[in-house]
Amino acid sequence: MVARLTEGHRRESLAAIPDWGYDEGRDAITRRVVFANFVEAFGFMTQVALLAEKADHHPEWSNVWNRVDILLTTHDAGGLSQRDIAMAQAIDALL
Repeated sequence: MVARLTEGHRRESLAAIPDWGYDEGRDAITRRVVFANFVEAFGFMTQVALLAEKADHHPEWSNVWNRVDILLTTHDAGGLSQRDIAMAQAIDALL
C-alpha cells in the first residue's frame, strides 16, 4: 500500500510544484491549465492519459473547451502520496 505523505513531507513536496494548489478538504493537489483551443486541451489530456496508464495512477479531471482541471490524490492512501507528486511533476514536464 502507498503511504500518505506526512505534514512535513507534504509541505516540502508542494514547494517543489508551485503551479499546483492544495485542496485541504480532499488532501489533494489541483491545477488548472488553459490552452488556445479544444484540440490543444484534448491533446494534452491524451498525453497525460498515457502517463497515467503507464504509472497506474489516474487523475480526476474535467475539460471544458480550452481548459483542463486536474485533481490528484491517492485513494488507497486516503490522501496525498508521493505518487501524486511524481504525477504532477510528469504533467508539468509536458507543459
